Amino acid sequence: MTGGQIAAFIGLALIVAGLLVLRRLRPVWYWVAFGAPAKLVRIAITYRSVMEACGLTEPPSRLRLAVAAAAKRTASRMVPRLTRARITASGLVLRIKMQPGQEVHDFETATERLRHSWRSYAVHVTALTPGWLQVRVIGYDVLRRVVMPRTATPKLLSVPVALRSDGAVHMRDFRTIAHELVMGATESGKSVYLRGLLTGLAAQPVALVGIDCKWGVELAPFSPRLSALACTPGEAADLLDALVTEMTERYELIRTVQRLAPGSSPESITSDIWGLPEDTRPVPVVVFIDEVAELFLTASAADEKRRDQMVTQLVRLAQLGRAAGIYLEVCGQRFGAELGKGATALRAQLTGRISHRVNDETTAKMALGDISPVAVVAATTIGPDQRGVAVAGDSSGGWSLVRSPFTGLADAVAACTEHAHLTPSVPSLDPFRPAAPSRGFALVADKD
Repeated sequence: MTGGQIAAFIGLALIVAGLLVLRRLRPVWYWVAFGAPAKLVRIAITYRSVMEACGLTEPPSRLRLAVAAAAKRTASRMVPRLTRARITASGLVLRIKMQPGQEVHDFETATERLRHSWRSYAVHVTALTPGWLQVRVIGYDVLRRVVMPRTATPKLLSVPVALRSDGAVHMRDFRTIAHELVMGATESGKSVYLRGLLTGLAAQPVALVGIDCKWGVELAPFSPRLSALACTPGEAADLLDALVTEMTERYELIRTVQRLAPGSSPESITSDIWGLPEDTRPVPVVVFIDEVAELFLTASAADEKRRDQMVTQLVRLAQLGRAAGIYLEVCGQRFGAELGKGATALRAQLTGRISHRVNDETTAKMALGDISPVAVVAATTIGPDQRGVAVAGDSSGGWSLVRSPFTGLADAVAACTEHAHLTPSVPSLDPFRPAAPSRGFALVADKD
């Protein structure tokens, strides 16, 4: 082998090594520069054969048969028409016009065959308008190393908290889904999810309320941005009573506005706080409940009476809080009917569901059983090494696999401290407002 050949071989080896490093460290760059063009060429060349192999073709129409007979040729089967292909940071988005007689379910059942045929990480099918669908071809594992798109900007009561397996951003929108249940075993990533949500809400004009019966170890570090905090079951009972009182006062305010003078326009009538004039609209309240099972546990008759009162107030907030601008984020390791009276009633009001890795199938069923049996299976297959991975769904039946970007405790505390001046004062909650921790406490929290 001559010196030139050796140099060429070394140069080629360095190029290949560089591409492998780029693929691992910067998968988005590698995909856009090399993976996407190659995948587009593959799809363009094999599109018809793949559609035929996957059973996604239809018999030729009568017109095509007549034309083929006149030309003494065999009419080919009709293939769904690929009208547009777009490159994204995670894959390709194909827009397809279905042939008469086809339905979206045909393509949904063929996603695994399409994935293997096009050598893709995943394929997701979404219905658009009648006769049209969108096929997302995912080029790599977007959940292995979560990178949130820069376009994922928060809005009022809407925070980008995770990345979905199809490359889209999972938004926690309280205006759309008022209440949510977040489940997860120890070291499953549940706390990271909450930190990301708190960090996103800290910069918004909303009141944040915490109920943390683990003596406040989870939520106390965020005290500079909390309008109220309860650290024991006794404090939680009083705080829930105050929240129900606040909700009642807001409904009275809405009723006052509804007593309109004759001749008022129908547009001025409202049934929630968002239709109130901005100068009289109460501030939205987001209530974080960490380890909800602690509110149900009892050790004496007095505890049972307090438990029943807390659960009743919590169910009332879940049933009526949305119109009053009070939203619930209920978290826990375990949630089942065996917790006692009110558990099932509360779960039924929590439309949003997030299930990280759980310790038993029953908890997954309580979180996702009324959404989809497949979602339950997906939640039970999340491994201990997949921290932050969760199944996100809602009571409409839709679900997806998501993963939260890592948000350290120090970053979340810093965000809450930075936006402490935005903490609104809610008169009924002022007795529960926590004292801001000292700088020394914050530093210890950062270290942990």
